[in-house]
Amino acid sequence: MRALLNIICNKKVKYSILILFLLFLYVTVCAFSYVSAVSEDLANSVFRLHVIANSDSKEDQNLKYIVRDNVLAYMNEICSGVNSKEEAIEIAQAHKDEFRQIALDTIKQNGFDYDVSVEIGNFSFPTKTYGDISLPSGYYDALRIKIGEAKGQNWWCVMFPPLCFVDVSSGIVPDESKEVMKKDLSDEEFSLISNEDNSEISFKFKLIEFFQNAKIFTAKN
Repeated sequence: MRALLNIICNKKVKYSILILFLLFLYVTVCAFSYVSAVSEDLANSVFRLHVIANSDSKEDQNLKYIVRDNVLAYMNEICSGVNSKEEAIEIAQAHKDEFRQIALDTIKQNGFDYDVSVEIGNFSFPTKTYGDISLPSGYYDALRIKIGEAKGQNWWCVMFPPLCFVDVSSGIVPDESKEVMKKDLSDEEFSLISNEDNSEISFKFKLIEFFQNAKIFTAKN
């Protein structure tokens, strides 16, 4: 025990511990700053859709997908030619009542009488992959549709740029959608979400996920 205390009290050991601590602090601050900047840029480039089923029953889950399809068809119609996330949100905000009515009509046509709530806000999302594009967990602006008690499994996609209709057979996001995202992201940020087979890029993506999942980075727009 005395030998251990002598080692700890040694000036060289003290300096080494201090240097290691400062190095750890510096790396942590740099990593936090990087995650904060990338997360903010990603969040500012997309507008997402979040549909929550009444329950996890087979019938309620199937209904969720039908509501999703009808909502997306309408969004596609009114947002044709939209060039920015802000414009997409403005249009969605102006048509919230229509979204709710479409959901209600769909539910009634399929033999249910659930109520529906529609809101636009900033919500927490898990990591999600759309074809060859992956978005890390974090807070994103979204149109949220809650069916009935909204206690069932969620469904997510990106309404702008349009990633909801990814070709499941090829698993590839249309080039037009990628071009929209590239306008708002740096080359490295776009590489981060493009599922590139690169160890450095993969590590940075995991770093973002770590900070988000550990609730170390919790900033919202």
